[in-house]
Amino acid sequence: MAQIRHALNTKRADDFAAWYQEVISAAQMAEESGVRGCMVIKPWGYGIWERMQRLLDDRIKATGHENCYFPIFIPLSNFAREAEHVDGFAKEMAVVTHHRLIAGPEGGLIPDPEAKLEEPLVVRPTSETIIGDAMARWVQSWRDLPLKLNQWANVVRWEMRTRMFLRTSEFLWQEGHTAHADEAEAKEHTLRMLEVYRAFADEDLSLAVVAGEKPENERFPGAVETWSIEAMMQDGKALQAGTSHYLGTNFAQASGIQYQDREGTQTYAHTTSWGVSTRMVGGVIMTHGDDDGLRLPPKIAPQQVIILPMLRDDDSDAALIDYCEGLRATLAGQHVMGEPLRVLLDTRPGKAAQKRWDWVRKGAPVVVEVGGRDMENGVVSMLRRDRLWDEASGKPAFQTPTREVAGKTIPDVLADMQATLLTAALERREANITRGVTDFATVEAHFGGKAKYPGWVEVQWSKPTGDALDKVVDRLKAHKLTIRNVPIGSAPADGACLFTGEPAVERVLLAKAY
Repeated sequence: MAQIRHALNTKRADDFAAWYQEVISAAQMAEESGVRGCMVIKPWGYGIWERMQRLLDDRIKATGHENCYFPIFIPLSNFAREAEHVDGFAKEMAVVTHHRLIAGPEGGLIPDPEAKLEEPLVVRPTSETIIGDAMARWVQSWRDLPLKLNQWANVVRWEMRTRMFLRTSEFLWQEGHTAHADEAEAKEHTLRMLEVYRAFADEDLSLAVVAGEKPENERFPGAVETWSIEAMMQDGKALQAGTSHYLGTNFAQASGIQYQDREGTQTYAHTTSWGVSTRMVGGVIMTHGDDDGLRLPPKIAPQQVIILPMLRDDDSDAALIDYCEGLRATLAGQHVMGEPLRVLLDTRPGKAAQKRWDWVRKGAPVVVEVGGRDMENGVVSMLRRDRLWDEASGKPAFQTPTREVAGKTIPDVLADMQATLLTAALERREANITRGVTDFATVEAHFGGKAKYPGWVEVQWSKPTGDALDKVVDRLKAHKLTIRNVPIGSAPADGACLFTGEPAVERVLLAKAY
């Protein structure tokens, strides 16, 4: 069996950014589209997103939400009603001003001056305002609450610096929007959906995220509170993987979302919004990938097991394919982690070793190779993507169970792999959070020192606001640092604020971030 190593050209330790781009290409996940900041998501990459979408959609529906869809074009006046919201997104808005093109005087096409829209239309950057209009129509009485909506859609934010999956001008996401009778119920729901995201990220994507509240300067435009899940990438940077916002009555007042309460009084509803996007695919790459390509948690792998018969293009192939089909049928009839096991018998032309490395780079959790001699001996040659190499020999760590044993044990292998990837991410995160820092000079030295990947630093702070907070933000920005969140369940503050010297009220995480 060929032992040629088809690793990536770039190692993570040498150039993490270039490695990331190479993984996307080598795993055949996406490519540039020719339109600035927009990507073509290939079938394997989109298959990963589909798996994520299905798993998260089930979790969202389990909390009582219904899916819907709203237009991609939003009248500009909708945004003008909520001043903080429009200020937050103004620089990123793509705007449609004409509805027709005509031939230009010097050739080509130009907007028809006669086809100028009476009101410009913003290409959806988020949907609070247009969904708010619908809620104002749909909510009339306390009996109409809570109203729980979700939509899967694309959005456009005109980013200046783009990177596939992580930050693109157009991306895919879900956005949830709810209306509630009072503050307590809305806040409870904000945290409930944050927990949905945390469980999804940890249990399905094995990301080992930290859930917590964002500081005032990092709130969603127009929100009263913003909460996030933060994931640590292998280069120590933070990735905001999802957010949940309590909007108070700000958007309700702007859109007129009122209801008659039980006493007959007209009252503004309290609203929430929350979303995750295709940037989580980028988070999976940077959390689990290695120098051979992508590694996928089995729950989100489009195919969990790949069976590769070593075909000779002769009369012996039929028997070998039949032998492999027996294993495929056995596996396809089983469940793993609550779902039917996904298995593919790859009979495409080509050398099995080359196809093996194609699937390795794509991150397929288990690859099974079967040659004629394997068939004669009643065995298969199996590779776990998370334990690819035998450290002693430096060769692929093939296991050779019998076909029957493989058929029985592979579901357990997949479940173990899911747990192993989460454990590795959790251990890496905890090993790279520095605690006990009490002065800013230490922060400067930590992030400005020789450590290539300095990770995160936990500090205590007094929750300053206004000008005092602005000074903290500017001080951090000089070192390309941000406050990520105030982790839920962190130890109580017991010292002075690192920034102001005043008594601390909570602990925050500082990091460089994507």
